[in-house]
Amino acid sequence: MGIVELDGDSKPVNPDENSSDLTPKTPELQGASDNGEDNYNDEDSNSLGSWKNGVHGISESDPEASSSGLAPKSPSVETQSSRMSWADMAQEDELEEEEERELSKRVVNVNATTGELRITKPTLSREQREYIRFMNVKRQKDFICLERVNGKFANILEGLELHTGIFSAAEQKRIVDFVYSLQEMGKKGELKARTYTAPQKWMRGKGRVTIQFGCCYNYAVDKNGNPPGILQNDVVDPIPPLFKVIIRRLVKWHVLPPTCVPDSCIVNIYEEGDCIPPHVDNHDFLRPFCTVSFLSECDILFGTNLKVIGAGEFDGSFAIPLPVGSVLVLNGKGADVAKHCVPAVPTKRISITFRRMDEFKRPKGYAPEPDLQDIQPLSYEEDKIIRLNTPRGERQRQSTRRVGNSEMRGSTERSHVHPEPHDSTWSRRGSGMRWNRGRGVNVNFGG
Repeated sequence: MGIVELDGDSKPVNPDENSSDLTPKTPELQGASDNGEDNYNDEDSNSLGSWKNGVHGISESDPEASSSGLAPKSPSVETQSSRMSWADMAQEDELEEEEERELSKRVVNVNATTGELRITKPTLSREQREYIRFMNVKRQKDFICLERVNGKFANILEGLELHTGIFSAAEQKRIVDFVYSLQEMGKKGELKARTYTAPQKWMRGKGRVTIQFGCCYNYAVDKNGNPPGILQNDVVDPIPPLFKVIIRRLVKWHVLPPTCVPDSCIVNIYEEGDCIPPHVDNHDFLRPFCTVSFLSECDILFGTNLKVIGAGEFDGSFAIPLPVGSVLVLNGKGADVAKHCVPAVPTKRISITFRRMDEFKRPKGYAPEPDLQDIQPLSYEEDKIIRLNTPRGERQRQSTRRVGNSEMRGSTERSHVHPEPHDSTWSRRGSGMRWNRGRGVNVNFGG
């Protein structure tokens, strides 16, 4: 008898991109930044930094509607696939029990003799499925690039982490569709004036669309003389509910620490040729922070002395590819000593950067998001993982018998899920395409 798995996440339904309603209609329809760009030189500041270039729409959304979070209007007819599309992204309290049953993968048993099909539901709970995904996240750390800093060699990439396997393909599509719906809302003036900006594309690499939530960040000295940083007297829309779901996952799955839960984010929508010049993120935001990549892979360059070769062309000591759906965490020297930049992207790309504001830099009247408080990371406790992967009846029998002989010990060992996440290290030399598997080291003697 053959077995075929049908993934319930395989057919997401796009949010209604033409919706102007800011109030979420269903709990699961809640969703979509690359690093904020700081410390630009003057030639970069006009289109990347200031707000004076081409903001579409000035009207502000209804404060009452905004306070409840941003989300596109639900489709008039909610199909089964629209429920299934957000499967594992939602938390226990964000989906009804009835919807939970629809989120499960279905297993089709095929009788080899009669050809008869029988569809059954899996026995794994939501918690078990989440743990399986959580334990299969791949985490790449220990990037090494030695450069001279204050006369001494230092690993300028210390603190960088790259996490993959956080979001399924269906979840990525749902996030991307939501970003597009936000972009349409911004074009129509349905977001606050400082939330959305689309600078004129007067030069290659100068026209990314940005959408800010939680705080208004000023990239460069503006026409009012405000320096780069958080503008405490300007208001943007609150973090959309879907982005809060993402934040909770990042903290629960050990991507960001519970001591640094993001309270702001920025969406970057790149067209072909758009880039981010070399910079270090402003210290109005705490460390660590992270960037999630969507739609297409691109490189991010690091170095203490990144050089601008031309429009969208940069030369750096170390390049890290950002796979689709990956999360790059910046901390330590990787966030504060090394500058970073994104060369002109070869195709359309979306990124979302999540950051926590310095409490003394927050906008006036800022109120913490209640549903982003007291988020607890999932435990690596081995007993709990074994318990989650053991049927209830078997669990009870195991509690009353001794595991004494070697055969039983071997069986128990085979049932264990390794209590630590997947972790690998690698290094890439400069901005070229040469890879070093294992613990590679890139040494720059010219820094």
